[in-house]
Amino acid sequence: MSKKDNHIRPLKKGKGIAQIMSYEEGTELELPMYKSEIKAGFPSPASDYIESTLDLNKFLIKHPAATFFVRVEGDSMIDAGIHSGDILIVDRALQAEKQKIVIAAVNGELTVKRIWYDGDKLFLQPGNIHFTPIEITAEMDFHIWGVVTYVIHKPI
Repeated sequence: MSKKDNHIRPLKKGKGIAQIMSYEEGTELELPMYKSEIKAGFPSPASDYIESTLDLNKFLIKHPAATFFVRVEGDSMIDAGIHSGDILIVDRALQAEKQKIVIAAVNGELTVKRIWYDGDKLFLQPGNIHFTPIEITAEMDFHIWGVVTYVIHKPI
């Protein structure tokens, strides 16, 4: 498999994850960072100067060697703010703890769900009431690929 083949891989439709994309360090992209915060209520006077610059790679990616991106397909996590077409930043260096949203492989299929425990039972909890939680049993082939750290989506 060539390096390009490993960079972006489309997956089967309807599986929850549409693409897997690796993170590659490259040129820094420093964008203007304004000193004033943007108010979500009443507007305030705009500032006419920039305080500093912001490199989104440095801001969003804490463990570059352990980070990858996935594109979501489907609406099983819409109540968690994850929509079809969104890109998730996933960190394999983080511990998958209760309530964390993870990318998991269940019997060879990738999915994005929230980790949930009920007593000694492990579940992958969807973020949509129209979907059923997945109980993870000893008979299943189950692996956590990483913890979702950020969601990138276009405004609706």
